[in-house]
Amino acid sequence: MKIAIGSDHAGYELKEFLKEKLEGIEFFDVGTKSEESCDYPDYAHPVAEKVEKKEVDFGILICGSGNGISMAANKHKGIRAALSWKKEIAELARQHNDANIVSLPARYVSKEEALEIVKAFITTSFEGGRHQRRVEKI
Repeated sequence: MKIAIGSDHAGYELKEFLKEKLEGIEFFDVGTKSEESCDYPDYAHPVAEKVEKKEVDFGILICGSGNGISMAANKHKGIRAALSWKKEIAELARQHNDANIVSLPARYVSKEEALEIVKAFITTSFEGGRHQRRVEKI
């Protein structure tokens, strides 16, 4: 599995933790490379582009609240970035919305919770059916 991952300064530590803990995944880390203040769109757009071009299977984006970085990613055609703060939210985002990027709020989830959220996101399938019609309307 290939995953594009990016974060701003608030998500840097969590990004590095996830890369270390998620085994068997080829990561394309677009940055940031430190906890020095930076702008989340600079990392949201490259991750979204990789997902949009189908160069990767999924994307992971992380900022303090998870909001700004997912808003930036969702400006891209075909991107469905889902802010997830619980495992169940991530599962539903995949099952019902065919989300292709998970956005994490680094300041509001523990590292262990984030790991559980990402694992749920990448292992849950889209249900299709009635949900397909709704996704097409996005």
